[in-house]
Amino acid sequence: MISCLSHAGLHHQALSMQKRMEKEGVGIDAYTLVALLSSCAHVSALNMGVMLHRKACAVRCEGSVYVGNALIDMYAKCGSLENAVSVFNGMRKRDVTTWNSMIMGYGVHGKGIDAISFFREMVTFGVRPNAITFLGLLLGCSHQGLVKEGAEHFKMMSSEFCLNPNVKHYGCMVDLYGRAGDFDKALEMIHVSSCHEDPVLWRTLLGSCKIHKNLELGEVAMKKLVQLKAFNAGDYVLMTSIYSAASDAQGFASMRKLMRSHELRTVPGWSWIEIGDQVHKFVVDDKMHPESALIYSELQEVVRRAMLAGYKPEESNVTGSGFSDRCLGSAFHSEKLAIAYGVMRTPAGTALRITKNLRVCRDCHSFTKCVSKAYNREIVVRDRVRFHHFAGGLCSCNDYW
Repeated sequence: MISCLSHAGLHHQALSMQKRMEKEGVGIDAYTLVALLSSCAHVSALNMGVMLHRKACAVRCEGSVYVGNALIDMYAKCGSLENAVSVFNGMRKRDVTTWNSMIMGYGVHGKGIDAISFFREMVTFGVRPNAITFLGLLLGCSHQGLVKEGAEHFKMMSSEFCLNPNVKHYGCMVDLYGRAGDFDKALEMIHVSSCHEDPVLWRTLLGSCKIHKNLELGEVAMKKLVQLKAFNAGDYVLMTSIYSAASDAQGFASMRKLMRSHELRTVPGWSWIEIGDQVHKFVVDDKMHPESALIYSELQEVVRRAMLAGYKPEESNVTGSGFSDRCLGSAFHSEKLAIAYGVMRTPAGTALRITKNLRVCRDCHSFTKCVSKAYNREIVVRDRVRFHHFAGGLCSCNDYW
C-alpha cells in the first residue's frame, strides 16, 4: 500500500500509512523504507526522513545501496545537503545513481562548482556518467551562471561519453544562456536541437525574457507556443509579467483576451511547512487552516519587522487595467503564510523549511531575505525550479534565479 501510494503521488497518504503501520506493530524493511523516503523527498518532510533514517539504522539496512541512495535523495530534496554528503561518505558500496543523486542535489541547490567537482571525482573512480549525470551538471551551471563550464560539459556529453542530449539537456542550455542574457546563443541552441519544436524550449526562453524584461523576444516565444498549441496558464502569467515591466497595458489586454478564448485558469500557488511530524499546507489568501486568524495576525507582525529590515513590497508597473500577476497583491502569498506559521509555532532561531509548487516571485524573495535578517533565522525555500537558502538578509542564489 505504501509503495502504491508513493508511486501514485499520494505522498501524504503514504506517510500516514507508515504511522498506522507503526501503531499496529508491523516491522519495516528496505523496500518500504525506499518508498517512504521517496515520499518524504517529494513533500520535504525532513523530520520524518530523519526518523526513517534512524529506523534504517535500527533494522541494519542503511548499508543497502538502494536505501543509501534514497536517503541521499531525501536529504538533498529536503534542503539538507550536509546530511546527504554524510550519507554518501558513509556508504561502502556506490553505484551511478549514488553519484547522480549528489550531483543532482548540488545542481538544484545552485551549487554548480560542487556538482562539477563531484563529477570529476566520479569519473576518477571509474564510474561512467549517464544522461541524468549531465542533467544535474547543467542545472547547477545554469543556476550559478557558469556559462563557460555549462557549454563545456554539454559538448563533453557527446564528444567524450557518446551520450545524445535530450530535450531536458537542451532546455538547460537555453536556460543557461537565457539567464545570462545571451539570447542569440539561447535561440541558436533551440534551432540546432533535434527538438526545436518542443514547447519546453520556447517556454524556457519565455522565462528568461521575463527575467531580462525582453518584450520583443518574449512575444516571439509566446507566438511560437500558441502556434504549437501548447499555450498554458503559466505562459500567460509570464507574458503578462513582461507586459507589466514594459508598462504595456494593451499587451496585457491581449493576453487576457487570449486566456479567455482558450478558457485557461491559472494554477493556484501553494506552500507547505513541516512542524514536528505534521505537514501544514497553505494556498494564496488561505483561510482554511484552523489557526487562520492567528496566522494572519502573526503575518502582520512579520511584515512589520521585515519592513524595518529593508523590505519594500513590490507593485505592478501597469495601472488602471485590472492587471494582476504573481507579484502584485502578494501580501498573502502561500509562502508568506507558511513563514508566519513557522515563526509562530517554532522556537526563536529555528530554521524554517518551505516547499512551494511555483517559482518564487520577486516580492516574496525580497520578503524572505528580510525576514531571515529580522528574525535571525535560516529559511530554506524549495520552489518549482531550485532551492533558496536565506540567512542574514541574503540568499544563496545571489539574486540570480
